[in-house]
Amino acid sequence: MEMVEKSLLQELLLKGHWIWRWAYLQPPRDQSVGSEPVDVGVPQSLARAVLSRRSEYLRPSTVRIKVGTWNVAACTGTDKDLASWFTEEFETGEAISRLDISGDGPSKRPVESDDKGHKSVESESGEGYDLYVLGLQEVVDLSRTGEYMSRIYVDNGPMEKWTAAAEAALPPGYQLVVSEQMTGLLLLVYASPTIAPTISNVSTRQVGTGLLGYFGNKGAVATRLVLGETTKLLFVNCHLASGADTASLDRRCWDVGQIMFKTQFDSVVISGVSDDDGDRIGDEDYAFWFGDLNFRLDGLPGDDIRRLLTLHARGEYDLSNDKVPAPIEGGDGIIVTRTSESDDETTTMSSMHSRDHSFDQSFDSASSLPDPDDFPDDPSQDPASLQATIDSLLPHDQLRRVIAKQRLFHDGWREGPISFLPTFKYDVGTFGLFDTSEKQRAPSWCDRILYRTRKDREEYEKKAEALKEVKRKDEEMRARGLEQDDDVLFSYDPDADGGTLPPKAPTADYKAYDEYDEYDENDDGEALDDASQEEISLEFYNSFQRVTSSDHKPVVSTFTLNYDAVDQEKKAQIHAEIAFELDRAENEGRPGVTLIVEGGYGQTDGAVDFGEVGFFETHSCLITIANTSSAAASFEFLNESHSSEDESSAAKWLKTSFHRPDDDGHKATLGSSVTLEPGETVMVVIEARVSEISHVRGLNDASCKLDEVLVLRVEGGKDHFVPVHGTWLPSCFGRSIDELIRVPDYGIRKFIKDNNIQGTITYDWDVHCSAPRELFKLTEVIQTMAERCVADEAMLEELTIPRDPGWPLDPSTWTIEADKQDALKAALISALDSHSPLADALPVELLSTQKLEIYSSVLLLFLASLMDGLIPPHLWAKLSIELPNLTSTPVNAWPDVKNHILDSLSTSPSHNIAFVFLTATLSRVVAELSPATQPPTPALGALTRRLSFRPNETEAARTRRIRERRYAELVSPLLFRSSDDKDKAKRDRERVVLEMFLKRDDRS
Repeated sequence: MEMVEKSLLQELLLKGHWIWRWAYLQPPRDQSVGSEPVDVGVPQSLARAVLSRRSEYLRPSTVRIKVGTWNVAACTGTDKDLASWFTEEFETGEAISRLDISGDGPSKRPVESDDKGHKSVESESGEGYDLYVLGLQEVVDLSRTGEYMSRIYVDNGPMEKWTAAAEAALPPGYQLVVSEQMTGLLLLVYASPTIAPTISNVSTRQVGTGLLGYFGNKGAVATRLVLGETTKLLFVNCHLASGADTASLDRRCWDVGQIMFKTQFDSVVISGVSDDDGDRIGDEDYAFWFGDLNFRLDGLPGDDIRRLLTLHARGEYDLSNDKVPAPIEGGDGIIVTRTSESDDETTTMSSMHSRDHSFDQSFDSASSLPDPDDFPDDPSQDPASLQATIDSLLPHDQLRRVIAKQRLFHDGWREGPISFLPTFKYDVGTFGLFDTSEKQRAPSWCDRILYRTRKDREEYEKKAEALKEVKRKDEEMRARGLEQDDDVLFSYDPDADGGTLPPKAPTADYKAYDEYDEYDENDDGEALDDASQEEISLEFYNSFQRVTSSDHKPVVSTFTLNYDAVDQEKKAQIHAEIAFELDRAENEGRPGVTLIVEGGYGQTDGAVDFGEVGFFETHSCLITIANTSSAAASFEFLNESHSSEDESSAAKWLKTSFHRPDDDGHKATLGSSVTLEPGETVMVVIEARVSEISHVRGLNDASCKLDEVLVLRVEGGKDHFVPVHGTWLPSCFGRSIDELIRVPDYGIRKFIKDNNIQGTITYDWDVHCSAPRELFKLTEVIQTMAERCVADEAMLEELTIPRDPGWPLDPSTWTIEADKQDALKAALISALDSHSPLADALPVELLSTQKLEIYSSVLLLFLASLMDGLIPPHLWAKLSIELPNLTSTPVNAWPDVKNHILDSLSTSPSHNIAFVFLTATLSRVVAELSPATQPPTPALGALTRRLSFRPNETEAARTRRIRERRYAELVSPLLFRSSDDKDKAKRDRERVVLEMFLKRDDRS
């Protein structure tokens, strides 16, 4: 890998111009999961007052976390091994202190409450851990980093593969909290169904430290989340620079420094109160740093390490053992286990035969392992044990040395006792066989899991500050010339002079030393204090040697964390108490009003519930406001929280108006602000109506809800909050054709409700019709009603069809009153959504012309609401390229162009059928409404002047052509979807296409 990086670096330096340009022009990556939105309906003062009493509504809680890390080396089949080491439950206890190279995994361990009353959520759910945190490295081939850079932001293959593997291995119900990939680094965090709702403020960042100091082939992916509104957890998955030389060690230390310096998360928002600044590494309560840290063993020959560890793995190191090692199958060769992706049989490797024959052999059966019953109570005290060998190798570990020298990870970071074989480097597909390649890398513990609590960091900082103070006083004494005074040794008072012992190593497993003394018998570290034991406890820390699909072994740690979570019931009680106290503290002389809700469904405590709300339906509620104070009160409803860009904004579906009954009993509409004298009252009408297509789409895909809080601002008084709620009725409007063809014939409302569909209708559902059934119903009733209008005009003297060529598709030609249109549209929309007859939805007293106008308006609304249009953008772009001269195409060539267009649309059958069906219907309507003889109208004459007369064209043909053109002008903008709707040439091409299909085939 080192040579690969150097060759790539040389190649990239030759292309330095575009590399730097590409790096600096990349947009910042957004976080995986956004922070909780600020509740703008709650005043900051109230929220902060509740937050100040947080200690009163906290309860002790416990969470179990499993952290796993694995460098998969871009090997195939590694995802299939995930369940065998990451998700299986295993017994902890002795597993921490006893070497386990069997790889079979300990047994499952029950979870119980501790003596402090903390109870793990896992014990309530009965399976799994509360959080599964998986950090992977080299999920892509880093030797091809230059090629991968061009597709890093679009290739989701590795993430999808590993997410599928994790979700298949995890217990049911776990929710994905974080999924973030940076080149070869992948971080996945899953939460149990009980813990997931308590997680908020998830923020994830990437820091690249690889090629040129910023590429993502090395670096880290870090995520910060808040648990139970109180506890910040940090997870850092890293891949540091490789190499065993001193320069590589320095580069690893530089990588860690860059990750620490560049990582900054979003601000934490709790109950509407936001932190001033974003978090950095060190601001969390619990931190976990894991991954391929790449730290090696210094000062030991690699061949000796491999030989020694291989003897241990074969059980031949302890000569006093009476057991005879089991024979190894395969003769003199090395037995290589076949991976899940290999089709070859067991392979015999003979590349090692030139060395010691005893080192060349391996084993592939559990019978060759040491008997666990033969381990002493403390394996480290047995000089022939593998644990003793590991203990003799660990002082040469680079990570421990840099910690001891306080270069990095010395500020409170800890690691569990290492009682497992090195995790790197093995021959892929083998067990216990270290690197036999040309490089013959020395075995090392490259894959590690470190952890730290806030208290660990604070204790380190406290000791560091104390040491700094001692050094300062020593310097003062030397400056005063007291260092030669023998009396100083006896007169120095540690309590008075602030003296303290130098800070000890920040972990139980690291000893502060500069040079290793192999005969130091006191290198056991110190036990953690009781407080730290209560905060976090390490249950398991081990590797899985039987996983052979990569040259690294996976490493797992499990932890139990004790923290204080928010008790929502107690918090609600305190919230009510504070609100009541604030009310009592208000000055009685300040203006105040009382609100009485008199409408809606199931309203409680001043809340308004409009019940089920459908598209274009209007619901209203009445609120009476009375001035119950002794001073005049001026008030108005605030709209400052209602952003037009917010899909759930009240401005999109709520309308408020003040009314006061006049002498005739009618309601006189007042302005947006009202002033009441003491004892006076006024009425407020709140109307709910969803009429915007963008809002309908958001409600259909569940990205927003009909929930809002109206704020009545009383000038100089207390604000009043009116919660408003509605239940959205799913609609066929605002959806795509691919969704609508999957709706059965009993309507979309029943389909969504019966199948409990949340959001869009996916491709998993069966297709029930070739084109949207709603379009069939609308076009059918429009064609029938057009024929009815012509017949009624002939039979009824009082009915006359408007002669405007755009009628009934042009809203300016409609004869029905504007105030009645919305209610009639709502009735038709409800009939479409519930699959009711459209003819029964309209009052029988309506004239046929008015019915045709309403049917046409709903058809136009339906076409405009289709997310992809009848002609999707990609099809229209293709047609625009193939037919660049549509506007200048002669009429006699239109049939050939139509056939070409239909051939192109055939690639999307549902859109093709819907387009043909619509244009055929419009063509029939044109024929019905353009009789052979009819009196001219002013509107028709104006349009006629804009069109050139054609020789030998009859008046009836000219009338029909004018109507075809007008229909095409009105409908074409609704059918075609493209990026630029203001391009006049594009609009002309769209009109010509539609006009071709409206033209009668029997005309030349």
